[in-house]
Amino acid sequence: MNLPKFLLGDNTDYQDAIFVIHTDFPRFIINLVDDEIEWFEDFQGEDQEELENEVASLIEQATAFYDREMERYQSE
Repeated sequence: MNLPKFLLGDNTDYQDAIFVIHTDFPRFIINLVDDEIEWFEDFQGEDQEELENEVASLIEQATAFYDREMERYQSE
């Protein structure tokens, strides 16, 4: 199965949260309200350094995805 790079996540227990799930490596869930990230990968050594360089870009991509999705919902 091919998954999209980003998915929106919702949970009524976290009504104020805006979750975006990144399905490619490195896999994570970000709450766009507070930029808290939960990683699904274990990082060590060189991986940690590479991840730190990518985090800002991944957050920007997740935010852009969310903004695009909200624009699409509002235009329907």
